[in-house]
Amino acid sequence: MEVTLKTHLYRSIAMVIIALMALQLTNAGGFQLNEHGSRAMAQGGAWAARAYDGSAIFFNPAGLGFQNHGSLYLGTTIIAPGVSFYGPTNQGQSGKTEMVSQVFTPINVYATYPLMEGLTVGLGINNPYGLGTEWDDNWTGRYITQKIDLKSFFFTPTVGYKVSDNLAIGANVSFVTGDVTLSRMVSPGDAKVELELSGTGFGFGGGVIFKATDELSIGASYRSSVKIDAEGTAAFTPSSALFPAGDAAASLELPSTAFIGVAYKVMPGLELEADYQYIGWESYKELKIDFKANNSSSVSPKNYENTFIIRVGGEYTMDEYQFRAGYLYDANPVPDHYVEPLLPDSDRNGFNVGLGYKLSETMTLDLSYLLLKFDERTVTGTEVQFDGTYQSTAHLFGINFGYQF
Repeated sequence: MEVTLKTHLYRSIAMVIIALMALQLTNAGGFQLNEHGSRAMAQGGAWAARAYDGSAIFFNPAGLGFQNHGSLYLGTTIIAPGVSFYGPTNQGQSGKTEMVSQVFTPINVYATYPLMEGLTVGLGINNPYGLGTEWDDNWTGRYITQKIDLKSFFFTPTVGYKVSDNLAIGANVSFVTGDVTLSRMVSPGDAKVELELSGTGFGFGGGVIFKATDELSIGASYRSSVKIDAEGTAAFTPSSALFPAGDAAASLELPSTAFIGVAYKVMPGLELEADYQYIGWESYKELKIDFKANNSSSVSPKNYENTFIIRVGGEYTMDEYQFRAGYLYDANPVPDHYVEPLLPDSDRNGFNVGLGYKLSETMTLDLSYLLLKFDERTVTGTEVQFDGTYQSTAHLFGINFGYQF
């Protein structure tokens, strides 16, 4: 009996960590953040072929090659997600449960400086993976998840070089840190497990921008996968011989991504751009967890699918104002079998608007809003045996201040 219960315990911990790492990885449920500059965000994130400001460090480092001035670009995105679940239908329930309301504020900070004509360096600090979910302590799915809070930081030194008046290239490296706190109930015994996990990793990227004419520019960029080596400790309340604290370790890879964009100056003051973003999720086939307490391992199949995001947007400049709008379609990578309340993902449509204002000759203010509408998703026969229907929306508000010197 004791062996059976301990085996169940380790499997429960495995489920916690596996779900947790899936959150850190995936674009699902809004945990991968692509809003890293309000000017770009207002245009649906279609920015790879222009990348005029410091957010080029994220979207396309080649953009720094065409920037012949120093700059600071500082901002945040206020994110208010909402999820409703109807079910679990496989347990004879169809009632509505709403996720606890939360607000998140990931940051983006960029500094650039031209070392010489055509050669600019920069440093970016942002949070490409973050947010969290929280459900009521007594809700039906408390044995799958109750609460998770994820924080990550990417520190990215970057260099951009102007090869000619028409061509620029760029490259960067990223040092990555991540911290996660997660809680859920574990049976038997109705113990509450709280997991703290942290890890680090490195990645790299590169890009190119080609100005084919005065009106037409083409950009492409690539960000490598990032291998995360993580370790953590699980604590149980109440603590007992059945539910002892334990250490665990895992390694995984955040997917590689690639952008290609085309921008066109339709007339003086009006620019439009369309981008295609590819995300290589197919490499995420399984997740292996190693337990130090008993030298055992647990493997969870994932079988994610490659996916993409379509982005279109533009801006119109009139005197000291810039009016912006955009649209995005984001396809999810999670097969129906692996959808769960910790990861309530579906395809989504995003509608963007924004405003830029020139405060002075050297200072700018950018504001943006994004409404994300997720497709309603009904799943049956799921891995966690928790079938039902998910309805999700998210409201995002962005603000950035820019300074040139």
